[in-house]
Amino acid sequence: MRKLKLYVETSVWNFFFADDAPEKKDATKQFFAFIEEGLYEIYISEVVVREINNAPEPKKTALFGLVNKYAPRELETSQEASELAELYIGRGIVPQSKRDDGFHVAIATVSEMDAVITWNYRHMASLRKSELFNGVNLESGYTKRLEIVTPMEVGKDEG
Repeated sequence: MRKLKLYVETSVWNFFFADDAPEKKDATKQFFAFIEEGLYEIYISEVVVREINNAPEPKKTALFGLVNKYAPRELETSQEASELAELYIGRGIVPQSKRDDGFHVAIATVSEMDAVITWNYRHMASLRKSELFNGVNLESGYTKRLEIVTPMEVGKDEG
């Protein structure tokens, strides 16, 4: 059976260190334990790298240390993904000020990921947003449904 391909959005990497949100931190660490077991293939993009680069020290170093430890594959940010992200913005799914959130979903869509893993409830991880993203994707010719879920929704039996 093939492993699910998961795009790990920046918030997930951040919550690995979130002492102020112990439930999310624990769920994030459990998610990474499943990755260590080899249950999933994980991916990021240059958008994740850029967002981590914008973090203050020492958090930036800690985040890059985590990325290096789990060694996700980096996906291309293509013109195709840029155009799809612009469609999300144009349709009001994500605001212009949160353009990177649209890029995460667009890159995952174009790269045929199985899911985006995120803690971003406001702009990504909600049933309504998922339906809106997938509606635009389908209209644009992307027939594979993209799941957008939190680390809590990724279990050992999913792999």
